[in-house]
Amino acid sequence: MKPTVVIALGGHAIIRPGQRGTVPEQFENTRLTFTALEAYLKRECSLVITHGNGPQVGNIVIRVEEARRKAYEVPLGVCVAESQGEMGYMIAQSLDNKLHEMNDPRDVVTVLTQSVVSLNDPQLSNPTKPIGPFYSRAEIQHLSHPDIHLTEDPGGLGFRRLVPSPRPIQTVEREVIKKLVLAGVIVVAAGGGGMPVYYDEAGRLEGLDAVVDKDFASALLAHEIGATELVIITSVSHVKVHFGTPQERSLTQVHPGELETYLNDGHFPPGSMGPKIEAAILFINNGGEKVIITSMEGIAGILSGDTKAGTIVTRQGTPRCPTTSCA
Repeated sequence: MKPTVVIALGGHAIIRPGQRGTVPEQFENTRLTFTALEAYLKRECSLVITHGNGPQVGNIVIRVEEARRKAYEVPLGVCVAESQGEMGYMIAQSLDNKLHEMNDPRDVVTVLTQSVVSLNDPQLSNPTKPIGPFYSRAEIQHLSHPDIHLTEDPGGLGFRRLVPSPRPIQTVEREVIKKLVLAGVIVVAAGGGGMPVYYDEAGRLEGLDAVVDKDFASALLAHEIGATELVIITSVSHVKVHFGTPQERSLTQVHPGELETYLNDGHFPPGSMGPKIEAAILFINNGGEKVIITSMEGIAGILSGDTKAGTIVTRQGTPRCPTTSCA
């Protein structure tokens, strides 16, 4: 049986810094993404593609707010569903076209995915997840509202809106996704972390007004479907410690224990690299073999054999080989 790889695309892999994020721009970026990932498409492995939706769902929320009293209200969980459909269409079509170009007969399907969370999760009353566009200091003066929480980006890009982000504990569609993967289908799933839901006392699913972190959802789904490898594509080539100081250092081969020490020492902020690090630790500790955290450019280097082109997490800290094909 082929090994399964889950590739988690960041929302900003679809909207690049400095862009308005128009639909044509997002389609072009998505096509470029699969050109960069072509080496994975050629390998003997099953694939699941997950994706973030921070910029996209934030823009959907803006549209909802601008349309108040003109159209019906849309809760945040439903906004996540809208972003899953919008981005799932874009990703599946772009990937299908790439496979056609490669004469690869595999099918691609997008599965709208729900992530079960606990009503007792303290994050439901503590907004920590950044979504939407970056605002300047002048622009946030117009966003003053008790229900709107803002955070300043540590990289100096501006301010972003914060929303509750509970931890996922189960993927509702996990068995369906597993069956599709076993049938040789490339699945696009867990978009934006999945729609947050909970089971009521009667065992029925109900939605919540929150956003689930894409990296936690990806690590959970990867574990549930028995994936051996999790690839987290982000805007930087390496995980760094002592970021922004003269002691700044890029991590290449590490193990979960090292990352946990750095995490506890405060090297990875919760609004940026923190969730990726925690997701990597969880995946490896739950039986996964490897996590790669890098940029789109870095993944090309890793796939060509350069194990220092990104951050690679394994149980021992030294990967046996740079790619799944020889794992």
